Amino acid sequence: MTKLHLDPARTLPSDGTAGTLVGRAWLPAVDGPAVVVVRDDGVYDVTRAFATMCDLAEARDPAAAVAAEKGERIGALADVLANTPEEGRDETKPWLIAPIDLQAIKAAGVTFAQSLLERVIEEQARGAPERAAAVRAEVEGALGGAVAGLRPGSPQAAELKRLLQTKGLWSQYLEVGIGPDAEIFTKAPPMAAVGTGASIGILQQSSWNNPEPEIVLAVNSAGAIVGATLGNDVNLRDLEGRSALLLGKSKDNNASAALGPFVRLFDQTFGLDDVRRAEVRLAVEGDDGFRLDGASAMARISRDPADLVGQMIGPHHQYPDGAVLFLGTMFAPVKDRDAPGQGFTHHLGDVVTIASDKLGALVNVVTTCDRAPPWRFGAAALMRNLAKRGLL
Repeated sequence: MTKLHLDPARTLPSDGTAGTLVGRAWLPAVDGPAVVVVRDDGVYDVTRAFATMCDLAEARDPAAAVAAEKGERIGALADVLANTPEEGRDETKPWLIAPIDLQAIKAAGVTFAQSLLERVIEEQARGAPERAAAVRAEVEGALGGAVAGLRPGSPQAAELKRLLQTKGLWSQYLEVGIGPDAEIFTKAPPMAAVGTGASIGILQQSSWNNPEPEIVLAVNSAGAIVGATLGNDVNLRDLEGRSALLLGKSKDNNASAALGPFVRLFDQTFGLDDVRRAEVRLAVEGDDGFRLDGASAMARISRDPADLVGQMIGPHHQYPDGAVLFLGTMFAPVKDRDAPGQGFTHHLGDVVTIASDKLGALVNVVTTCDRAPPWRFGAAALMRNLAKRGLL
């Protein structure tokens, strides 16, 4: 396994601990998770006040609520981070895990023009990477300029739909990309996400796959956006390209949703406008010397983040434990890796870093779903553990 080295300089936002950074850590002493806050002098357990991240998100002002709690120091951030990667971990000391627990894990798809084109390419290529280059040239020639800057659901979008239908070019991805209704799907069950330093999984049979670097919003049960984190919406292009009905198999697998390193709560230092202005950067480093760099500018998203949240939660659908929402990405890697014209796919051992100035960096190592640590600690296990600790 590729050995990761995590430290505060690589992990924290550009302004360090100036914001309100909360997350979760595994505490071997109680054989369970803790809700934690990162401060200048270390990582503090505030589970006595907030048994779950869901509880913290439900506070009237989550950032103020966690600031008011002294908590119990579990260690220096540098020490907790150093113990977070799976390889070489000391199982007697704390480490970071995914920064959410009971929240539903949802995702919005096809929210950028570039990702829209790539989904159409996958569909037309029928999941075959060797056809990607030729199909990409054809699709970009037909649609590239037409969808850029188009507001979904607008009269102009409706007219483009009519024109494309008359030419036989309409696609299910164009429907959610420029139509009135966004694609909102379930990325993973609650408690299934992995955190920074963990393995991320791809299905063994997949030969065309990629990371999807995204900002992820934390939303409480009332539909209020309370913070944001980073996420990797690991994607299997060959499976979804064969059929959109394979979206679940493409997206929801063991260790296929990574979140972290922390949730930055909205406060005087950070808010939704910072999300709207953010740039999300991606780096993939392979054992074979391959390197891929890219970026996704949130300013180019076709649907406002608040609109996407409104399509996820409201009178039509409630989430009593809250939810997190992946916002999508404009970045789809197309750089050839194994053969000319076949584009990018992961190799085992790839180190994937997703970073944004105000949110820090999420770092994971690629493996297959069957080799990643199996998911065993779910909602029932969490409730039993908290009850045993007298926290319920």
